[in-house]
Amino acid sequence: YVRAMIGGADFSKSQFNRAVQSYRQSGSAFKPFIYTAAIDKNYTPASIVVDSPLVFDNETDKIVKEGEEKLEAWRPKNYDEQFAGPTTVREGLAKSKNVVTVKILQDIGVGYAVNYARLLGITSPLANDLSLALGSSAVSLQEMVTAFATLANYGGRPAPIYITKIIDSSGRIIEENRPIVTPVLSPQTSYIMTNLLQGVIENGTGMRARSLGRPAAGKTGTTNDLNDAWFIGYVPGLAAGSWVGYDDERELGAHETGAMAALPIWLKFMKEALADMPVRNFQVPEGVEFVKVDAKTGEPANAETHEAIFE
Repeated sequence: YVRAMIGGADFSKSQFNRAVQSYRQSGSAFKPFIYTAAIDKNYTPASIVVDSPLVFDNETDKIVKEGEEKLEAWRPKNYDEQFAGPTTVREGLAKSKNVVTVKILQDIGVGYAVNYARLLGITSPLANDLSLALGSSAVSLQEMVTAFATLANYGGRPAPIYITKIIDSSGRIIEENRPIVTPVLSPQTSYIMTNLLQGVIENGTGMRARSLGRPAAGKTGTTNDLNDAWFIGYVPGLAAGSWVGYDDERELGAHETGAMAALPIWLKFMKEALADMPVRNFQVPEGVEFVKVDAKTGEPANAETHEAIFE
């Protein structure tokens, strides 16, 4: 059930509903779909991917200068323009490492990842190239919240319900909508992704959401030139998403990332929406095993391990 929906700033000035009618690049908010596909292809949160420079001659950026078009090799880079070397999957998602995500997508295959995005609830056209890893395709806020809600539902994709019932003046039911949930993903994979997205809030780009004071999972999203800012997240029982941007796609301004512009809106809503709901933990389904590993190398921990975590 859709609890609330805001489609714009002033309905008297614009009746365009940006929650369902607007399609914008999702940036890093799309990354969890790539990671979900990878978890089902034998990656674990402790798998290592090397965060190092990449150059693609066959994937080009078109640059227009003084009326001339020039094609340059594509060099995906991280937001801070630094490279961290060997990086665990957990750290790659928590810190939103672009290069790590591109390398994972290159390994599992674009078509494979697109299929997972479709299963989770993304219906918009998607790029058939490695830029998909960076959220280059335009999607709606409704699609994004549905996809994250599928992870929250342990792999059950919900059909959004806006109208529960319509009754005429004589009390006759004209229309009634009940929940439809389609199983599309295993509870184990869904939980592992939820656990990884908890890491985004606990130790990554979504740390501001820790002030919610309860277990939560989510992901920030920021597009090129800071045109779009996203945060999609959930707790047991409620998923929500916020997007910030201009209709003419101009820049939001310096440092207006998903964490700075969109997350505070999500946080303010969630604090009020959850005020009367008890604090709940995400339940671990059968079949998920925890192992003590080295937080840096992903290898099983031993007596000499300096920083061990359960993974």
